[in-house]
Parts: sequence; C-alpha cells; structure tokens
Amino acid sequence: MARHLVVTLSSHGFGHIGQTAPVVRALCERLPGLRVTLRTSAPAFKLRERFGAEARIVPAVTDVGMVQENAQAIALEASAQAYQRFHDGWERRVSEEARQLVDLGGDLVLANAPYLPLAAAQRAELPAVALCSINWMDIYAHYFSARPEACVLLDEMRRAYSSAALFLRPTPSMPMRTLTNGRVVGPISDCGVNCRAWFAEHLGLREDERLVMVSLGGMELCPPWADWPRFPGVRLIVPGSWGCRHPDTVDFEALGVPYVNALWSSDALICKPGYGSFVEAACAGLPVLYLARPGWPEVPYLVQWLKAVGRAEPLEQRDWQGGDLSAHLQRLWEAPSPLPISADGAEEAAEAILPILL
Repeated sequence: MARHLVVTLSSHGFGHIGQTAPVVRALCERLPGLRVTLRTSAPAFKLRERFGAEARIVPAVTDVGMVQENAQAIALEASAQAYQRFHDGWERRVSEEARQLVDLGGDLVLANAPYLPLAAAQRAELPAVALCSINWMDIYAHYFSARPEACVLLDEMRRAYSSAALFLRPTPSMPMRTLTNGRVVGPISDCGVNCRAWFAEHLGLREDERLVMVSLGGMELCPPWADWPRFPGVRLIVPGSWGCRHPDTVDFEALGVPYVNALWSSDALICKPGYGSFVEAACAGLPVLYLARPGWPEVPYLVQWLKAVGRAEPLEQRDWQGGDLSAHLQRLWEAPSPLPISADGAEEAAEAILPILL
C-alpha cells in the first residue's frame, strides 16, 4: 500500500514552502506513489507551483508564526497575545489536532515548523519529523521570554518540538541549542531554469540590459515607486500587488513563469533576509541586496553564511525608499563571482526521513 505523508506548513512567508517542497519531491522519487497532503493556510497557487498538482491541499491553521506589520516590522504585542490565545486550552487543541491527523490516515507527519502537529502526532502515536532553519520556540523566547506567561508556553513548545524523531536543520540555520533531536543537513533549494532568451524577447531587453528580481518572500512592503528615478540598463521584476507603472519595472505575475525560473534568469535579487531568498540566490550564483529586518534573530546566521558563499550588501531604508539602487547593484556586479553552491540538503533530508516513513 502506498505511504501517506502529511506535511504541515507555517504560513509565515513562503520560505517554509521553499524549504519543504524539494524534500517532498526527493521522497516521491524514492517512493513512487507516495501520497502527499499539505495542511497549511498558505496560498494554493504557491503550493501548486512548488509541490505540483498531485498534492492534496487541506486548509489548516496550525501555528501563529508572527504577526507582521509589513515585511520588515513585527507587531510585537499582537504577536504575544496571539500566542497566549493559541495556548489557551492547549491540551484540548492538541487532542483536536490529533483527531484530524488520525482522520487523514497519514503514515508520517512532516512539520515546517509548526509545533502543534508534532505534539498531536505524539498523542496519536504517529511518527513525526520537523524540518526548518528556525523554530517558533526560539523566536518566541527571543522576543517574549520576560512575559509572565512565557515559562508555560515555552515548556509546551519545547516538549512538542522534542517529541519529533528528528529536527532536520538545513544549512544555514539558527543554533537551536535547547533541542537534542537536531540534525544538520546541507542547503535546501529549488533549482530553476535559465529562461533569459525568453525574457529578452518577451520584454525587448537590450543585450547589455540587466534583470533584477525584487521579492519580499510573500510579505508586502511597497516602496514609493512613483518617486523612484529611472534605472538605465536595468529592469526590475516587481510584485504585481504594487500596481507599479514605473517605466523600468515589470509585473512579475503578468509574466506567467514560475518564480524560481524568473530568479535564475535574473542578474541580481533584492529581498529581505530569509532562508529561501538567500539560499536560492546563492544556488543561482546571484548577488543580493538585502533590506533590514530589525531584531529578527535568524538574520545574523543568514547574512554570515551568504557573505561567505556569495555576494551580498545591505540596502539602507532611505536608499530603498528613494530608489537609490544603481550604485549598490554596480558594486555587486563588479565583485568577483563565486561559484554557485550545491543544494544537497533535500537529498540528505529525504534519506533521513525515509526509514521513519517506512
């Protein structure tokens, strides 16, 4: 009988999708006929793009993540209150989640990185594996450990994460020193197809014109593009949600191509610090301009790794707002080009998960 993998995904940005999809595909290659169910509130179009049409999507909210004001700023008090509400009646919530997992009939729960499904899998006596470069326990502790309710909440999170057979940590990741079930694997990334010839024809690019992808990882942060200067020799691929009519920008969604192919056809990436953005750019050999993400505890580990394997430069808020991008980009393009890195973490993760799934 075909095995059934239940994947639970945080909806806090698109990085959790990007980390998990290559691992699931690697498992499907090893186990033809593997059934995959995705439990998440992430957008269906993004799930289809990364996991394919065969995966079943079951809308579900299984974690809090963080409440964002925008791609850079966290609503701290709203986030703390959301966690307190989420843990009110924790035992009841775990039991209900366990019932849903049993009803799905899965053979293994793979969580990136909600902890509720891990606690529920233990209660339902189902094997479970966590996979992520962060965990919400350490994120919560970073911001809220001084709050009176934090001790109880952190203990419930720790016990949930520790119940997993493994916590696979793709490179680069946070240290996660309080978890004893961690195992480091290599970088995880989708590899795209360079469609530059198609872009050149479709957009009428000159031979010396460069493409720059602008992506905030599924979180909104629209600059005052109407006040931006022209970008001679550069076209920016920007989110369609901006409604941008700048003469040097292109609406990404209107292109009708997968994101990873557009990225691999570009000459640079402008983004916020995030696992998917940084690792995908490094695998494509692209230089990165990154916006500030104040206080986010994962950032130092991401930036240190990217600067060691690629080309990266911070982009000040005033330059982002004013569209002063050209000098930054030119410096990156003039720097020596490192070799693209190999994304071998998906294969390593699949090999670690396979015996548990079987």
